[in-house]
Amino acid sequence: MRMGSTKVASMSAEHSAEHDDQESLRGRSEHLIAELAQAMLESPTLEGALAAALGAREKAAEAQQALLAALNLPSASDIERLERRLRSISQRLEDIEDQVDRVAEEIGGLRRAIGGSKRGGKADAA
Repeated sequence: MRMGSTKVASMSAEHSAEHDDQESLRGRSEHLIAELAQAMLESPTLEGALAAALGAREKAAEAQQALLAALNLPSASDIERLERRLRSISQRLEDIEDQVDRVAEEIGGLRRAIGGSKRGGKADAA
């Protein structure tokens, strides 16, 4: 029986050593990645490249705007602005329609009231 327990203990020790090696490798890898990231953040070359890329992006957006204007085509922001304006006008129009409906109901009520009082007055005169 001792032979079996020695074999299990040996396998457990091997597994533990393998786990420790993986943890050590993981720790070293994380440390190296952190150092690399820090070096990249501090790199004037990378900073310059990022600035150039952002500048190029801005220039491309300006060129796109100029092209759309030259072709007399609206940009996405022009269309979004128009869409917001149309929604605003639509809401105002709905408000006006509601007000017109209320006025029409009030006029109808007044006509009925006037019509009823005229009929009543004619009946009294007859």
